Amino acid sequence: MSEITDFDSLRRAMAENGEQPEGPARNARAEQLLAEAEKLKIPLAVIEALGHQLKVYNYSSEKAKMFVPFARLLRMWDERPEDFDAYETHSLHWVFKWMSAGMLDQPHVPLASVEKWLGEMEHRYRLAGHSERAVRSAEFSVAAHVGDVARAERAFASWLAADRDTMADCHACELHGQGWWRAQRGRDTEALELWAPVLEGEYTCAHEPHGVLASSLLPLLRLGRPDEARAHHLRGFRLVRSMESMRGAYAAHVEFCALTGNEARGLELLAERPAYFTDEGHPRSKLEFLSVVVLLMGRLGELGLGGERVPGAAGREWTADELAAHARAEALALAARFDERNGTEHVSERARARMAQRPLVERLPLGVRASRPTSAAPAPVLAAAASAEAAGEVADADLPALIDEARRLSDTLRPHAVEAWARVARVAAATEDVELAVRDRAEIADHEAIGLGPRGAEAFERAAGLYAQAGDLGEALAARARAAYVRALGGEVDEALAAVAEPYDRILALYAEGGTEVPQAAGVLMARARILMRRVHEAEGPVSEPVGTAAESAVRELLALVDGRAGDDVRLAARVAEGHAMLAELATRSGEAETGAELFARAAAEFVEAGVPWFAVEYEARLAALAHELGDMAEAERALRAALEHGGPFLEAIGRAQLHLQLAEVVGGRGEAEEAAEHALESAHWADEAGAGPTFGAWARHQLGGYLVRLGRWAEAAEVLESALTDLSAETHGDGAVVQTQWWLGDCLSELGEHRDAAERRLQAAEIARHWPEQHDHATLAHLAAESLGHAGLHTEADRAYARAGELWRDLGNVRGLIRALRARAWLALRAERDTDVARALMTSAVEECADAFDAAGDDEEARLRLIAELGDTHRQFGDLLARSAAEDADDDAIRATLDEALSQMSEAVAVFVALGESGLPARTGAELAAGWLECDLGRPAQAAARARAVLRSCADAAVDGLEGDEGDGRVDGETMRARRAEAEQLLQAAEEPRDR
Repeated sequence: MSEITDFDSLRRAMAENGEQPEGPARNARAEQLLAEAEKLKIPLAVIEALGHQLKVYNYSSEKAKMFVPFARLLRMWDERPEDFDAYETHSLHWVFKWMSAGMLDQPHVPLASVEKWLGEMEHRYRLAGHSERAVRSAEFSVAAHVGDVARAERAFASWLAADRDTMADCHACELHGQGWWRAQRGRDTEALELWAPVLEGEYTCAHEPHGVLASSLLPLLRLGRPDEARAHHLRGFRLVRSMESMRGAYAAHVEFCALTGNEARGLELLAERPAYFTDEGHPRSKLEFLSVVVLLMGRLGELGLGGERVPGAAGREWTADELAAHARAEALALAARFDERNGTEHVSERARARMAQRPLVERLPLGVRASRPTSAAPAPVLAAAASAEAAGEVADADLPALIDEARRLSDTLRPHAVEAWARVARVAAATEDVELAVRDRAEIADHEAIGLGPRGAEAFERAAGLYAQAGDLGEALAARARAAYVRALGGEVDEALAAVAEPYDRILALYAEGGTEVPQAAGVLMARARILMRRVHEAEGPVSEPVGTAAESAVRELLALVDGRAGDDVRLAARVAEGHAMLAELATRSGEAETGAELFARAAAEFVEAGVPWFAVEYEARLAALAHELGDMAEAERALRAALEHGGPFLEAIGRAQLHLQLAEVVGGRGEAEEAAEHALESAHWADEAGAGPTFGAWARHQLGGYLVRLGRWAEAAEVLESALTDLSAETHGDGAVVQTQWWLGDCLSELGEHRDAAERRLQAAEIARHWPEQHDHATLAHLAAESLGHAGLHTEADRAYARAGELWRDLGNVRGLIRALRARAWLALRAERDTDVARALMTSAVEECADAFDAAGDDEEARLRLIAELGDTHRQFGDLLARSAAEDADDDAIRATLDEALSQMSEAVAVFVALGESGLPARTGAELAAGWLECDLGRPAQAAARARAVLRSCADAAVDGLEGDEGDGRVDGETMRARRAEAEQLLQAAEEPRDR
């Protein structure tokens, strides 16, 4: 902490404190600085320290502290206005607006005092000659707060009509407030139109677009624009996360989560800011925060999670129900204090309305992971619920109708057949004097077994006994065969084959005698074929000929029995389709990929034609993988889309996640990053739903972040990639995925101006890549980390990183990388230390490395051309560096000598770029113009004019010869050459001006 010895050191200390994060520590330092300022006995020092204190209070949770320093400032102004310089005079009038808003936000300040202060503000602004725009804006805030719509509309119109002057809020803040009122009045589209310049970055300030992004969330949802709302949430939350003073905007993000099915994300946001539950410095934002806490807890209660532990105020543990009651009581009590002060019910009405909102969309995947809360209802409660459900079934059940419906579902292979038979069983068990037919009991047992999966053998055997008792020997044999198959699913393949042998022999004999029909016989043959296919699936590597032949024979026997006899029988049609899918598997395992693809396509089509498209999903997915392997990306894409369509609502969450991610990779591979991002987003969501967030979900987020990077959506990508890194691990996902995610995240943070964090991410990635056999990625990451360190002002660390990158580039034989590292170090030396000698030496080394590499390139023309371009760039940068190194306080001869040396380097650059011919035209003319300006600085107008004319001739020749073109057409960029022409004309005019005088 720097010592305060004079006014300059005080100002430096205040500037340093202003750069610190918002919060009590910064406020406390401002209070110390005021005490130090008073010791200096300089009135302006005290004024500036009070202004600094006001500013940090305003941008913190301790806004209530603003009134004391402002009152003191105002008294000083009234007593000795001459002590205030122009800046502090402006600042004093500026913070009148903060005072009026600050009083409004404090319910203990009487409304009469607020109105009196508003009049005082108007009076003083009029005396100072300011527009009434800021006054009317403040009046609007008062009217809107108390619910006086008529006055608010009048003040709003006067606000817009008044002239903008230096007292008006910045454009970004004004547009935020104007759009907010339109949204409050139900004019969401107008609000978003007003906010557009802020959202697009045309107008910004310390708190914008942070606030507008938060305010835009619900209007976007109400207008049916959820994708934009998601993007604004991800982008906006990054901005407000660390800003203590933006509790209201933070609350809007929690509210958004509560209304979009992202309750788990909302809980994580609450956990990040426990102090928001108790901070008292700004009561209005506390009311806003507590209101959305009630909303979120209410959503959890509706989902049956009221008893779950949730984050809340520190000092105790909370359940959702407890926190809801606590927050509601606090919020309504706070609202009542405002209303008592205001003499209306407006604040309480708005708080209750906010708490009672209903979801605006059922689900809106965000791409970031949030640990979903799970219900922990005790077993007796669940049992009671099940009993109540059964009682309700019995009360209005028509058992024969239930049986008919269950049989219809099972005969047509509908997805809920198992549940339908289970309901029949429950209703029958709960109904007195009802005895089910043996056949009905057989089908109940059969479907119970299906629901048990690999554990269903015993139930299948029970079903077989009942079928036999009912006189259906064929179905009894089929049930026994199914029992054998589920044993195979449990790994007992040999035992399953032995168990199916007798049903197989008996069904063939029975069918030949006419004692059973095709469906029953097909059931046994299918079970046997499935068991034999288990041997195929378990084979490591190529399938042995005996195993493959046995399975194929069983499948073809099934098809010979069923093919052509299915008719309208859905089950038989499904047998045919599954048989063809088995043949596809066998062909694929035998290396016949094209045959396998054809058969998978046939099987999928047959399932769809049979009216059971959900069975086609697996085979469309297999077909997609084969098509990908065969290079038929169009077919792979078609198959994946078909799988998602055919699965519909019956597709399991993890299957949906896998299909979406595969589709993302396919469409992303053909450059459709926007659609690829949508599929990766869906994949991440469904992986989380399936409980695979830390594994498959992390990979999906990794991919999603990559697509967002390609789209330049840096803030969204950063949020997603940070979420992915929570779960990505070298053990599960590979260290390549971890490095790539860190790399992408570093790129995002760099684009967002968060250079210190970008450097950290790039260094972390470089540390992993350091251990890889191939070191190119390590070198690139070290170089990028050095760039970020330089941008962050960490010049010593940046130089070390560039030096390390240079060593790696040298070891790799990558001369261009080495040269660029040397040039970057030269610029660092000049900027950080003003060490011209070191900078010169590094640039000289870069030139020498270029020359040596050029000599070593031999007959490699492509490499020589790249090195020529690099050498030209190095001479050009050397010239720029020398020109900038000329010290303003040096004598004229020294400056002239430095500029002469810079001109020499520029001339070298021009000569080098000539060797590149047409492709070097932009670089050559740029260097020529730089040399011309140096000629002007050296007092050589004739030479400067000659260089300008040379550039104009080059531009004219390029236009005549058709060398200028649009970007990407292989010719010289026309926009660049037009800029060169304009600069050359400026240079020529500057060079000829002395002659005219």
